[in-house]
Amino acid sequence: MTRPLASDTAMVLSAGMGKRMRPLTASRPKPLVQVAGKPLIDHALDKLQDAGVTRAVVNVHYLGDALEAYLAQRKSPAIAISDERAQLLETGGGMVKALPLIGSDPFFCLNSDNIWLDGPRNVFAHLSDHWDPEAMDALLLLVPHARAYNYRGKGDFHMDALGRISRRRTGRIAPFIFSGIQIVSHRLLRDAPEGPFGTMVLCQRAIDEGRLYGVSHQGLWYEVGEPQMIAPTEAALKRD
Repeated sequence: MTRPLASDTAMVLSAGMGKRMRPLTASRPKPLVQVAGKPLIDHALDKLQDAGVTRAVVNVHYLGDALEAYLAQRKSPAIAISDERAQLLETGGGMVKALPLIGSDPFFCLNSDNIWLDGPRNVFAHLSDHWDPEAMDALLLLVPHARAYNYRGKGDFHMDALGRISRRRTGRIAPFIFSGIQIVSHRLLRDAPEGPFGTMVLCQRAIDEGRLYGVSHQGLWYEVGEPQMIAPTEAALKRD
């Protein structure tokens, strides 16, 4: 079923320290590291623009002045800055702080270092087609191992026939990797802890309540968390 986009607004998580990307992040924030001729964050923002998302809230912390100055040059999507320069709030705390700027319920959320190729539908339309606000607190875009370039981990989630997801058990392999792209309802963030915290605290509650869902990505996804992953990603993008 084809539906309108679930939201016109996205949050782009961009406040991390980029430690795994050193030494490239010694003098620039990770979202400004170049891959295939443009900064990582432009890969994400260009995809949002192409999909019809008109607003993006970007949180900043490490070398936040440089990132904010760079983003000021963009016309679309319209950018609002959620300022975490005083304290890094992690993914969950960053979302909570940004909520007044986001406004939209639900909203898309994605990591600023994501690079992917869409399937038959762009990922934001694909997520929107499967979004059910009555049943879901969040809907995660999941990638099977065969579609994940450079990924060396054991996976993150299992998914049942209805799309409900559960976390990988210790010592096991899980068939799906979290892409870092999702639709989030404000309901997921209710009664959130104060200060810095990761979203998995809230995701586990949603799993326990049967309200965390996933959908499989139909295209390709590239992990670029370390410098040595950049060249193979660029080579793969040229092939694909």
